[in-house]
Amino acid sequence: MPPAWPAPVSARSAWHDVPRLQVRQFAALAMAEAPALAEEILGEIRREYPGLPVVFDESGEPMALIGIRRAIEVFVQHLESSEGRPTVPPGVFQEFGRGEGLGGRSLDSLQAMYRLGVRLAWRRFAEIGQRLDIPPPAMYELVDAGYEYLDGLVDQSVRGYAEAAARQAGERLRLQRRLMELLLAERHRGDPADALAERAARIGWPLPGKVAVGVLLRPAREAMAPAVGQGVLLDMEYEQPRMVVPDPDAGGRPELLHRALSGWAGAIGPPVPLPDAGKSLRWAEAAVHLMERGLLPAGEVLHCTEHTEALVLLQPEELIDDLALRCLAPLAHCGPTHGRRLAETLLAWLETRGGAPEVAARLGVHPQTVRYRLRQIRELWGDGIDDPDRRFELELVLRAQRLRGELGDPRAHR
Repeated sequence: MPPAWPAPVSARSAWHDVPRLQVRQFAALAMAEAPALAEEILGEIRREYPGLPVVFDESGEPMALIGIRRAIEVFVQHLESSEGRPTVPPGVFQEFGRGEGLGGRSLDSLQAMYRLGVRLAWRRFAEIGQRLDIPPPAMYELVDAGYEYLDGLVDQSVRGYAEAAARQAGERLRLQRRLMELLLAERHRGDPADALAERAARIGWPLPGKVAVGVLLRPAREAMAPAVGQGVLLDMEYEQPRMVVPDPDAGGRPELLHRALSGWAGAIGPPVPLPDAGKSLRWAEAAVHLMERGLLPAGEVLHCTEHTEALVLLQPEELIDDLALRCLAPLAHCGPTHGRRLAETLLAWLETRGGAPEVAARLGVHPQTVRYRLRQIRELWGDGIDDPDRRFELELVLRAQRLRGELGDPRAHR
């Protein structure tokens, strides 16, 4: 395909058939015109793309001009030597791609500039070929070689572009992590509002009025980060990834998160004002802890606001256990099975505030059985069972035991 390097044995190269004298003459003329050609190409590019940033080297010469001129010279040198494939000049074109990436632009305009340069170079080379009477088939091979050479320049730019994108992504993740650390800290130093605003501005994150903080459980150790959408801060570096959801009740946000977190488990804390994000995190961590103990449903991402009873009653375990020892002391000598039935009956009575028929319907037993148990309950607790504070404490500890699975759920009989 290319004329400046050996063609396959089975293919015939029209360029290789050009007398060596003509080849050397062509190369000499092309090399002499390389500086002016580079100036022409850069000038045309600037006219077509007036917003193109200009970067200068240490001598004050535009880097783009240096790169274009060097690319022409390398290509021409290989036309004369015909040894191997031309090596694309490293550095400059890679820097072009890096600049496009850092500037937040796509590579489309850069590739269009390269094609413009190849067209202008081909026009100049064609004029030289006519002056030296180089056969048209050889010149056609020359343009093919030019476009293959262009592919190498594009590869260099793509590499630089990818490096810039990776660097930007890494820097954004670093800044985002620092923002989340400050946001979720229970105690801030200095002026947290100013610090948050400064860090948020560096990643273009508008400070919301409210946030909800989530803690996730990975479905697999190598699980890809969920596509939680723009604006949601996600830190996958933790063993249990964290996320900060701005304005969690905003239109469409709950549905988007539900779809994005399909297959994940975890918990999202309650919406709180921005300065209280650490509190939302604390509740999400508490919910995940209960999930891991089997006290909250597993296999999905829960919202703490939908499991308030469990979070309130199951979190202060030591306090609830101590209260249960005191409140349920009358059951200590009833035996495990009978004591559990009395506790379930007591809880049903406390929740319904009804008579035997209502409690029986709730428990799925005969009303006479309920009357018998209620008489025993009154004997065990005496007049204390009529005290509002005592009834409140009893309902509290019995509900906690039901949430732990230590009591049957009478609601299942309704």
